[in-house]
Amino acid sequence: MLRMLSGLLARLVKLLLGRPGSSLHLKASRAATVLLVIVILAGSYVAVLAERGAPGAQLTTYPRALWWSVETATTVGYGDLYPVTLWGRLVAVVVMVAGITSFGLVTAALATWFVGREQERQGHFVRHTEKAAEEAYAQATRALHERFDRLERMLGDNRGGPSA
Repeated sequence: MLRMLSGLLARLVKLLLGRPGSSLHLKASRAATVLLVIVILAGSYVAVLAERGAPGAQLTTYPRALWWSVETATTVGYGDLYPVTLWGRLVAVVVMVAGITSFGLVTAALATWFVGREQERQGHFVRHTEKAAEEAYAQATRALHERFDRLERMLGDNRGGPSA
C-alpha cells in the first residue's frame, strides 16, 4: 500500500510542477488540484491510523476514510462519517482547509482566465479602433492639404490675373 502511494505521490508531484511555459493560472489550478488530491489520499490514510481502535470510530477502513475525505474537502459533509479522536479531527481540519483553499484557487484561476480573455478581446478591439481612427485622420489630413493647395493655386491665379 505504501509503495503504491509513494508512486502515486511521485506522479502527482511531476504533474504539480507542470510544463515550462504554462500560464500562471493554469499552474495554480494544477498545483491546487494536485495538492488537494495528495491531502485527500494522505488524510484518509492518517485518519484511519488515528481512528483505529477508538470507541465509536467510523473511519476504520481506507475506502470509508477516502469517502469521508472527499465529502469533507468538498464541504458537502453529509455527517454520515466523522472522526471521533483528537488526531482524526485535526486531520479533518487539514482536509477542510485544503479543500476550501484548492477550490478557491481554481475558481480564482478560472476567473483570471476569463478576465484575461475579455481584456485580450477588448485590446484587439481597441487596436482595431485606433488603427481605423489613424487612417481616418490621415485621410482627413490629406483632404485638407489638397484643399489648401487648391485654394493657394486659386489665390495665386487671381493675383496674377487682370489686375496685375
